[in-house]
Amino acid sequence: MAEVAGAAAGRRSAEAVRGAHTVSGPPAAETAGERRIAAAFADHSRRAALMPYLMGGFPDEPGSARAAEACAEAGADLIELGVPFSDPLADGPAIHAAGTRALAAGATVDGVLRVCEAVAPRLPVVLMVYVNAVLAGGADAFCRRAADAGAAGMIVPDLPHEEAGELRAACRAPGLALVPLAAPSSTDERLRDIGAEARGFVYAVSLAGTTGERGELPADLPGTVERVRAATTVPVAVGFGISTGEQARRVADLADGVIVGSRIVRAAEEGGAEAVRDVVASLARALA
Repeated sequence: MAEVAGAAAGRRSAEAVRGAHTVSGPPAAETAGERRIAAAFADHSRRAALMPYLMGGFPDEPGSARAAEACAEAGADLIELGVPFSDPLADGPAIHAAGTRALAAGATVDGVLRVCEAVAPRLPVVLMVYVNAVLAGGADAFCRRAADAGAAGMIVPDLPHEEAGELRAACRAPGLALVPLAAPSSTDERLRDIGAEARGFVYAVSLAGTTGERGELPADLPGTVERVRAATTVPVAVGFGISTGEQARRVADLADGVIVGSRIVRAAEEGGAEAVRDVVASLARALA
């Protein structure tokens, strides 16, 4: 297992790295979604907030709603809810296969929003949706539908930061946070641009490539998280490649939030909502 806490200088605690923030002042006035997300990151009693990912409509709409409820009951602080798409560039094999099965079973944006609406009263839901699905009926209309379903925010992984201004405005109008992604390859200048406009939190991608379970965390993860932290005032959550309690604990020593996707999707496939509950509960215990 790679030692993600760094080399001779030793492990930086989350508190120490938080002190490295250099950005002055918060972003513009918070929306309702931003406030819900901020509360989720502030009010948990663990090392870091826990954010499972679920594929909406997988294995079917009722099953994904039960899995979302199981996440809430097992100790999740937020949920990332995926909207299935036919060409998901950021998704690894497990999530890609789940999306394909969801679409084959008849999953729709409306169906995913019904899942969102069912669980949103219990915890913040952040939709993970590809830009074509957002633009198909117009960004303003999509954002209003998402907000009406109780979503707190959106992640759009195939929308470059430089092109996100219009969608950011469309999100703000009904109270959503547009959550940006930050990659390990991003320059410090680009991270400053991303961090200045970040809403809700920054999704720090732990590694290059797609989602999926990994045996080891990247050795350069501490440096990646520290650079993202220095560029923003909102919380930083890390995703991609996290699947075990040990990995979650190590990430929690660096970041404000831990995002687990492929492992949760695999549990949904292997044992439905009960298996999802068991995995999320195990991760929550690891972060205690």
